[in-house]
Amino acid sequence: MSQQAAITRDELLEAYALPERSTPRVRMNFVMSLDGAVTVDGRSGGLGDASDRLAMQVLRTLADVVLVGAGTVRAEGYSGVRVGDADAAWRAAHGLASQPRIAVISSRLDFDPEHPFFAEATGRPIVVTHAGSPAHRREALADVADVLVCGEASVDVDLMLRALAERGLPQVLCEGGPHLFGSLVGADRVDELCLSLSPMIVAGDPERMVRGVGELQRRMRLVHAITAGDLLLLRYARAG
Repeated sequence: MSQQAAITRDELLEAYALPERSTPRVRMNFVMSLDGAVTVDGRSGGLGDASDRLAMQVLRTLADVVLVGAGTVRAEGYSGVRVGDADAAWRAAHGLASQPRIAVISSRLDFDPEHPFFAEATGRPIVVTHAGSPAHRREALADVADVLVCGEASVDVDLMLRALAERGLPQVLCEGGPHLFGSLVGADRVDELCLSLSPMIVAGDPERMVRGVGELQRRMRLVHAITAGDLLLLRYARAG
């Protein structure tokens, strides 16, 4: 069997292209092993490869804001999230800010304002929390980020997405983690799942893709399945 040529950035930009940008949309992006693991040794990086990383950069290039949970920031070491120069130029040519915004959801707000997530950000980050979070921490983080209070005792997903859209950020790329994915699935606000299927078997008892929500059914339809070496890039959209 002949070796398949590597997938290119231009091919992925076309494959993941958005039909229009004004309608709010939530895309989930995950990498998963053949047996359903989304982490190896507590992190997702061990599952991906160069094609997965390229797809992630393309999805970030197309997004208005990259949304992550607080646990993901800690586990994955999120800091200085940015797209490369060619992608920044592509965004500018298409009327977008050169870099997508970065947003984190947190209830406890147990971040130091000097955390690399804030200190190394390419633009002013966004913190999404609720009215029950510690007021003194909201005040401290307001010096380094835009703090959005969405909900009373927990983050209201619908309020959050409305607030982001009102700030000109309707295209949301969520990079996890599983509890945040669960909140979005539970609120029926996931429009697309972009899944990199890694050619690995992990076994053990790793993290699953969705946590913190009861069993439910959300029908999705396959938009594309792109082979990239032994990795499979899957894009699913909300059915109907």
